[in-house]
This record gives sequence, C-alpha cells and structure tokens, in this order.
Amino acid sequence: MSANRRTPLYQWHVDHKARMVPFGGWEMPVQYTGIGPEHKAVRSAAGLFDISHMARVSFGGPGALALLEKVFTNSVATMKDGQVRYGLVCKDDGGILDDVLVYKWPYGFAAVINASNREKILAWLDAHRGGLDVQIQDQTFDTTMIAVQGPKSVDLVAGLFAADVSGLKYYYAAPTRYKDKGCVVSRTGYTGEDGFEVMVPNALGVTLWDEFVARGAVPCGLGARDTLRLEAAMPLYGHELNEQTDPIHAGLGWAVKLDKGAFIGRDAIQAATADTQKPVRIGLEIDGKRAAREGCAITDADGAPGGTVTSGSLCPWLDKSLAMGYVAPRVAAPGTALDVDVRGTKLPATVVPLPFYKRKK
Repeated sequence: MSANRRTPLYQWHVDHKARMVPFGGWEMPVQYTGIGPEHKAVRSAAGLFDISHMARVSFGGPGALALLEKVFTNSVATMKDGQVRYGLVCKDDGGILDDVLVYKWPYGFAAVINASNREKILAWLDAHRGGLDVQIQDQTFDTTMIAVQGPKSVDLVAGLFAADVSGLKYYYAAPTRYKDKGCVVSRTGYTGEDGFEVMVPNALGVTLWDEFVARGAVPCGLGARDTLRLEAAMPLYGHELNEQTDPIHAGLGWAVKLDKGAFIGRDAIQAATADTQKPVRIGLEIDGKRAAREGCAITDADGAPGGTVTSGSLCPWLDKSLAMGYVAPRVAAPGTALDVDVRGTKLPATVVPLPFYKRKK
C-alpha cells in the first residue's frame, strides 16, 4: 500500500490548519474552520476547493470521438466546441464504473474522472481502444484543479484570466491564460451553486489559490463539499453510484442517450428501463437533527425492509437532517412515511422530491 499522494496545495492546507484526511488515494483537507461555516460561505458568498485529486485526462487523434462514444453513456458527437457534458462509464451489465465530465475542444477531448477511479478508468479506456488511433494522456499530476463556488464566484473570476470567463454559459469551458500560462476555466461544479473550476499548471496552483483567497473566497474542505452536494442531491461514486447500480435506477436516465448508437452497457441499461422491481434512489427528510449515515436500514410503516441509506448528514443551509438512499419502488413515492434505523433508534422520515436544495437563478 503506497502512501497517499499530495496535491500542489497540500502545504498550504497544512499551514492554514486544515484537518487532513486520506481520500481516494490522496491527503485532502476535510475542513478548516468547520463544515457549517464553510458550507454557508458557499451558499451565501464564495468557497474555494482544492479538487486536484480528481483525474484529468486528454484525448487526441482521429479515433478519440469513436472511443468516447463507445464508453460514455451520453452523446459526445452532438457536443459543441467548449461544451462540457456529464455522463457515465458503464460495464456491459449496465453497472456504473464512474461518472465523468467530458469536455470538447476544437482539437480533441478531455475528461475529469473521480480520484478513486483513475486507474480503473484508464485501464478501461486502454482495454476498449481496439484499433482506434487515439492518444490518451493522463495530466492529473501536471495540473492543479481549483473550484470556486457560490453566488459571488462570478465577481471573483473577473479580470483574473486573459479571456473574460465570467460570461461562460453553464457547462461550458474556455482555454485561456493565467499569468501568461495556458489554463482551462469551466462553469461547472459539485455544490449546487454557480461557480467555476480551473485547471492550471502546478507551478501556478498556490498563486491562483492565494489570489482567490485575497479576493474573499473562503477555503473549504471535503466535508462541506459533501454536505453541499447532498443538499443538491448530486450522487457520489462509492455511495449512490457503484458497479452494482445502473443509471436508470440511480435517477440518471437523463445522462444516457439510448438512441445515439451502440455503446458499452446500452442493452442492459435499455432493459433496466423496464425493471420496476429494482430499488430506486430517493431523498429522505428525517425528523429531528440526528444524521443518518451510509448503511442505515430503511423500513416501511409496517417495519418491513424498505432499503438502505447511501449518504446522510445534517445539512447546514437547510438546517435539516437529509439522506439519499435506495428503496423498493413500492415505498419510493414522495410523501411516503418511512423509518431510518440510526444506531438502534428508529427515526421517522419522509420521502421528498430531489433535489432538496435548488439555487435561485
């Protein structure tokens, strides 16, 4: 077992008293001042996240489009230059290997992959490239990736880059320059807020981070990132998504284009659309302030097994105990009363529509 990797911002986190934890093979900050204040900073102003642990891969060559269409559930061929698209990489049986973002450039493509799945997805791409003429380049260790998230993030990026990125459309990206070096800025994020994700060469990572902090962004750890994405009902790989879960029952059918032509897992995912027995992802609002955790059992009003919690927390902005989980379709309708077993105590809970939180446009 090798030691966890460190991002180019590691020393900054340590110097600023972040609590560091192992995550996806990296040493990452879980919090600075606390999850609550960091979470609220993102919802009300702007928070800053080191997301350099996410894998960054670029694709070149005439076969790049064909490879991505083969392994990605969403359509790549219909993307415009600069567009970013969410989708899944699935096995033949429809099980989810990862959820990824694909970027389209005039000269090729790029993808952002979950940290813990980097080696698995690189191996999967290699195994399925066949005779395609495609160059796959792992740029994870050459670049720093920083997310600035929240309603004030547009002000914070103004004037920082050679191009005016504040006018980028949602889920679009622009190659530009920072301190005269090439970088990429995308209007994407994982918090339910407006925001940007920036990839810069490692040598400029701390410089850019310091500049965002000087402009008022609050450094945030993975703890707030998790409560923010939970409020926004964004699934997390290893919790809501795994190799036993298919996109349809995970509520991600919108990220699958069954009519785009053949891709790995297509037939199994199509079959899943007709499966009315398999557990589906739902949202739960739990009475009181105790948090349900992954693995907590969900039972129906008669005490019969209903399903399992995949993520849960007391969410600071809504000030509610919220959870996501998978339950039998018979108890999945919003308004259904259920119980969640938290360390032997059955807490009343209600199925509610997702997302729990939606920002005002």
